[in-house]
Amino acid sequence: MTVEFFIYLAIGSLASGFVNGLAGLGTALFAMGWWLQVMTPVEAVAVILVMSLVSGVQGMILVWKSIDWKLLGKFLIPALVGIPIGLRLLSYINSTILVTLIAAFLLIYGGFFSFRKHLPNLTRKTPVIDVSVGFIGGILGAVGGLSGVLPAMLCSMRPWSKMKQRAVLQPFNFIVMSLAATMLAFKGGYPISTIKIMAISFPITMIASFIGIQVFRRLNDDQFRRLLIIMMLLSGVILIVKEYFL
Repeated sequence: MTVEFFIYLAIGSLASGFVNGLAGLGTALFAMGWWLQVMTPVEAVAVILVMSLVSGVQGMILVWKSIDWKLLGKFLIPALVGIPIGLRLLSYINSTILVTLIAAFLLIYGGFFSFRKHLPNLTRKTPVIDVSVGFIGGILGAVGGLSGVLPAMLCSMRPWSKMKQRAVLQPFNFIVMSLAATMLAFKGGYPISTIKIMAISFPITMIASFIGIQVFRRLNDDQFRRLLIIMMLLSGVILIVKEYFL
């Protein structure tokens, strides 16, 4: 491992750990661009899945008592169906088209609401949308660790407290990533070389996640919702940069 490798690994670990601690998602979005500079795509996805879990442990402890399992199930059960589909699609899907479509959606949504005075206010029940978001989130989680993108977008549209939003996003991501990582492990996605990379990333990610959680505690409900929307915009920019310029 070269000095350049350690630098890119550390930057990705710091960025993704902090964002996951802050918002309960974002590991893939904020690490992939850095890690793909020094890792193969398979290595990067394998490390991202596990680092999403280790950085999410502190967040799970934070939200555990606030989890509404009935509400979470509306997203999670469809996601469980989507995960194996996503793993199968890895061999066939055109990643450039997928990333471009997701990025365009994020840029439009994040760009529109980031600079508006009033936040979106979706109060009616949307069972079909909830199921669809969960299902697609499961597919995206398996394809590239992007399970939290659509659930975060939907949560940011609802006038929920920051803890209620996080109590959906954090366990959703944690469980989807756990299953995707387990399935990838059975397919041989974690050789010794990848485990060594994770061992280096682990302490950096955990420290950054702890700092992110401390910042989260200081945000009010509206600030957290606006943070999620701004993250959508930044995520769209990062995806485009990663796909076309790195």
